[in-house]
Amino acid sequence: MARTETLYLTPVRHTREAAVRIGYARTSTLDQVAGIEAQERDLVAAGCERVYREQVSSVDVVNREQLAAALDYLRDGDTLVVTKLDRLARSMPHLMEIVCKLQQKGAALSILDIKIDTSTPSGKLMMNVFGSVAQFEREIMLERQREGIAKAKSDGKYKGRVPTARRKTDQILSLAASGVGPTAIATQLGVSRRSVHRIIADSATA
Repeated sequence: MARTETLYLTPVRHTREAAVRIGYARTSTLDQVAGIEAQERDLVAAGCERVYREQVSSVDVVNREQLAAALDYLRDGDTLVVTKLDRLARSMPHLMEIVCKLQQKGAALSILDIKIDTSTPSGKLMMNVFGSVAQFEREIMLERQREGIAKAKSDGKYKGRVPTARRKTDQILSLAASGVGPTAIATQLGVSRRSVHRIIADSATA
């Protein structure tokens, strides 16, 4: 389970007249207390007025509540500060997603260990390079995917992607047999109600 906490270094200000620096600290496991405390010290030394901290896996994007809170708090002119790039993003595409959110708010990103600050021309240039690398990685991945599909087709092994609902046929029929309604089944399994009705109908006529 992720452990989250916000360290308030100054009183909460509902109205801000000046830009602020907001820190974000993360470690991947609950026993890395010293690691997250070291990050907090560096962030405070870098002028952060508050630090959002959490202990959650680097691949867990959904449960990063404190990162979401930090991004929500930022305003035009503010800066999000992290000690290292891997404390913030799990991949180049994820990094560029975060940078895009910051740009939409008029906020900047500062990465202390590699001395990148997107409020400066050189920092913006480096982030553009990162963006190009992310796009390159995506294009290479898609090219490999297309080549794999083409080879599978030529070998007669490609059948296309199985629809999500069809993959869950057994679960849908089991829930229906236990008396769960189509709407509840669709919500629970993350599929459309129409697909649930179709699978149940197909089963009845089989």
